[in-house]
Amino acid sequence: MRKLFVLIAVVGMTSFVLTSCGKKEEAKQEEASSDEYETAEPAKASDDDLIAQGSALIDGSDCKTCHHPTNKIVGPSHTEVAKKYDFTRANVSMLADKIINGGSGVWGEVPMTAHSDITKADAEKMAMYVLSLDGEKPKD
Repeated sequence: MRKLFVLIAVVGMTSFVLTSCGKKEEAKQEEASSDEYETAEPAKASDDDLIAQGSALIDGSDCKTCHHPTNKIVGPSHTEVAKKYDFTRANVSMLADKIINGGSGVWGEVPMTAHSDITKADAEKMAMYVLSLDGEKPKD
């Protein structure tokens, strides 16, 4: 009986040692992969992602008070803006500045209200969405 007890204890200890060594190795591998993840560069958003974000920002803003995707209201339709300007980084930046600072004279006498609470990055996403409405893709 005593030999059986010793045999069970030895088998149990051997199993414990073998499984715990495997867990240490797995933990080392997980630690290594998490270190790689933390130092990896974040993925850059694609133009399509930025355009989708711009659409969501416009949907959540007051833009639709004066602009419609296809019909003129107070200001030009977003599609009219897309047709007027090429889809370039320079035009995205210029339109983002107009979104933030407001403006007048390009589309008539009614001034566009400034939106100084919108960040340049968000305004650029909104401008990208607007410029995409005529089917044009970014040129640069």
